[in-house]
Amino acid sequence: MPTLVQALALFALLAHSVTSAHAQARDTSAQRTTRPNIVLILTDDMGWADLGSYGATDVRTPHLDALAAAGARLTHFYANGVLCTPTRAGLITGRYQQRYGIEVAFPSEAPATERGLGLTASPYSLPALLRTGGYATALVGKWHLGYKAEHSPKAHGFDYFFGLKSGYHDFYTHRGRDGKPDLWENDQPVERTGYMTDLITEQSVQFIQQHVDKPFFIDVAYNAPHWPYQVPDRPSEARDSAAHLMPSDSATSTRADYVAMVERVDHGVGEILRALDSLGIAHNTLVIFTNDNGGEWLANNAPLFNRKWTVWEGGIRVPTIVRWPGHIRPGLVSGQVGITMDLTASMLAASGTQVPAAARLEGINLLPILEGNAPEVERTLFWRTTAGDQHQKAVRRGDWKLVVDGTHEFVFNVRTDLGERHDMANRRQDVARALRALLNGWERDVDAEAKAGRPAPSPS
Repeated sequence: MPTLVQALALFALLAHSVTSAHAQARDTSAQRTTRPNIVLILTDDMGWADLGSYGATDVRTPHLDALAAAGARLTHFYANGVLCTPTRAGLITGRYQQRYGIEVAFPSEAPATERGLGLTASPYSLPALLRTGGYATALVGKWHLGYKAEHSPKAHGFDYFFGLKSGYHDFYTHRGRDGKPDLWENDQPVERTGYMTDLITEQSVQFIQQHVDKPFFIDVAYNAPHWPYQVPDRPSEARDSAAHLMPSDSATSTRADYVAMVERVDHGVGEILRALDSLGIAHNTLVIFTNDNGGEWLANNAPLFNRKWTVWEGGIRVPTIVRWPGHIRPGLVSGQVGITMDLTASMLAASGTQVPAAARLEGINLLPILEGNAPEVERTLFWRTTAGDQHQKAVRRGDWKLVVDGTHEFVFNVRTDLGERHDMANRRQDVARALRALLNGWERDVDAEAKAGRPAPSPS
């Protein structure tokens, strides 16, 4: 039998272990309370008015509408670019994508995919910084920032990747325009059966379930409702993935096809939100929904003018929702001007991640404004594209926007004229001169950096 001294020593050891365990639990609990999980939901080519909360009448999006009712709905938010690749580069880097020479979408078929086009990996990318800060990181869905391993999501700091590396593929066969398979898990090609939107939802829920014990960041990058406009649950009727059908084509796609794709995304969002609720972590999860550029021809961008591929409002203004329980008042509608790379800065700030000056982020943290702890701020934002052999550029400062479309310059007050129907160039030459000077200076700056090809500085 143990002696009294031994018994007391054993009791003290047990008591210390219990106390240490409680202290560790308190530390973990405190960390989980102060460091939110982050779920970013990014759709592809969705129109401005294709959500009920943004005015849709023919699309049912109850889960995204509920997300907006529980958080903030932004009405003056923009994509970094007019196409997929540029905006995604802005998100990952937190900077204008033109600084990396990225202004159009990377090609989605061989041999272009084999040329090595891609965003150079950096220790200061959004996922890399979050992972360094202790977050589990995942990208589930569309990447479109490079095909080779050195440009892959894993190289950029994502612990886990499942999805497609190209710009689009067949929702059922998971093959690209060139007929080659394009479905990956990490850097290995895989085969899965199912509709791509559903596979993205399933893998996202699985990642969340597997990482409830530490802070996580997941980029849920749906490739819907990007073409091919293939309706869920009807594989026998699926259109060829190589066919970008136009309104004038004889057997074209329909608005009903597009609506079905949007509604399937909304269903997937509902599954993700239910997973957060069932795991008891919704209260400590920052959820952001946004889109990569304006809608295509089947989308509803009204009352905005024009669509994807352009720097007009219909090509760059996107629906954006931010929910963070206990931080953002439910039902808030914010007119704060923002852009994709602001989400990068905001997520890093919410996570408490230390961002070195060498990261040179160009976005701002919008959360203090959405939380009501800071006033709205005036922004100056820039866009430029040469996609489709067109030359367009734009700058917005405050409520004024200058659009340069080919040889024409237009001036709009996009706070009062969001449809860009009332050109003020013949009356506000002062605005045109001021904004053109800002645009010219920005172009010189980003082009000089891209030309220099300056690599990201080494971590200090």
